[in-house]
Amino acid sequence: MKKTLMALAATTLLAAPAMAEDVKLGIILGFTGPIESLTPDMAAGAELAIAEANASGNFMGGTNITSVRGDSTCIDSAAATATAERLVTADKVDGIMGADCSGVTTAILQNVAMANGVVMISPSATSPALSTLEDNDLFFRTAPSDARQGQVVADILIDRGIKTAAMSYVNNDYGKGLAESIIENFTAAGGTITISAGHEDGKADYGAEVGALAQAGGDILIVAGYLDQGGKGIIQASLDTGAFDMFFMPDGMIGDSLPEAIGPDLDGSIGSVPGTDSKGAAAFADMASAAGFAAGPFAAESYDAAALMLMAMQASGSKDSNVYKNSIMDVANAPGIKILPGELGKALEAIAAGKDVDYVGASAVELIGDGESAGSYAEIVVKGGKNTTARYR
Repeated sequence: MKKTLMALAATTLLAAPAMAEDVKLGIILGFTGPIESLTPDMAAGAELAIAEANASGNFMGGTNITSVRGDSTCIDSAAATATAERLVTADKVDGIMGADCSGVTTAILQNVAMANGVVMISPSATSPALSTLEDNDLFFRTAPSDARQGQVVADILIDRGIKTAAMSYVNNDYGKGLAESIIENFTAAGGTITISAGHEDGKADYGAEVGALAQAGGDILIVAGYLDQGGKGIIQASLDTGAFDMFFMPDGMIGDSLPEAIGPDLDGSIGSVPGTDSKGAAAFADMASAAGFAAGPFAAESYDAAALMLMAMQASGSKDSNVYKNSIMDVANAPGIKILPGELGKALEAIAAGKDVDYVGASAVELIGDGESAGSYAEIVVKGGKNTTARYR
C-alpha cells in the first residue's frame, strides 16, 4: 500500500507544474516565557530544514517554502490560541511546527488545528495526555511522551543508588503528567517520593514551597519545571536555604541558561532530555554550528518536525493537511531509503521518483502509536557549569 501511494504521488508530482503559491509553515514556540532561552535554536532548527528543502529545488515541482513565526508564550493558552488562529486564518499556513509546551499545544490543537483541519507536529510537548487526545489524525510529535521519561528518570535515580526524592513540579499539564509518571515508575522500582508538590511560575519568592520540600526530605530534589522561571526559582531557593544541594532536572529544565544562572552550586546535579548519539544527531550538530545556532534541547526535534511535514506533502502531492496527514507515518518509518539531516533534497527526489523513504533524521525518528516518538534520552550531569552527557538511554 505504501509503495502504491508513493507511486501515485510521484506521478502527480512529475506531471504537475510548480504550485503558484508558496507553502507556508507556521512555527509556534514560546519566544517569551519560561523556556524562552531554548526556542531561538528550536525555530532555527525548523527553518534549517525549510532552507535545505528550498535549496534542493526538489520540493513539489520547485515550490518555495516560507516560515511564519508566532509566540505561544508556553503557558498562556488564550494567547497561544490567538496566535495560532492568526497564523491559520490570516497568514494561511499549511501546517504548524509546534507548539512547544503541553498545555498550549493542547489548546491550539483543540481550538484551532482541529477546527481548521491543520496538521501540527510538536517537537517538545511531552504530556502523556496528548497520546490519547482526540485529534482527527492531525497531531504528531517528534519528542517522546513523559510516560517514557518517567521510566528514564526512575532508571537513572536507581542506577545511582538514590532511593528517596522530594519533587516539585510546575502546576500545569506538563508538570502534572511528568510528576505522575515519575512517581509511578520510581515507586515501582523501589524508590520513595517523600513529597510531590506543585509550584507556580513567575513568583518572586519560593521560600514556602522549599520549606515544605525540606521538611519532607529526600536524597535529591526532582524539579519538573521550566529552566527560565519557577524551576530555576525552586533550585535557587533550595540552595540559598541549604534545603537541598543535589537536583534532578527533567527535560524542561535542561538548557545552557540554568547552569549559567545558578553557577557552581549546580555542579553534580543530574537530568534527562531527549537525545541520541546517532549519525543523524552528529550531522545535525555540524549543520547547526555552520548555520550559527546551537543544537540544543529540542532543536533536532524541531528540524525533524518540519522535515516530516515537507516530505509528507511531497509524498501526497498536496499541501492540504487533510491529505498529507496520511503520509506522515509512511515517510517517518521503514521501509525505505534512510534519510539523515542534510539529505532532504535526496529524500524529496526519491519520493518524486516513487521510492519509499525512512526518515531517521536528527533525533532517530521512529513514530509509534498515533504518531509520537518512541524516544531516546541523554542522561545529563552538570560539570564545570555545563550540561554534559553521561550516556544515552
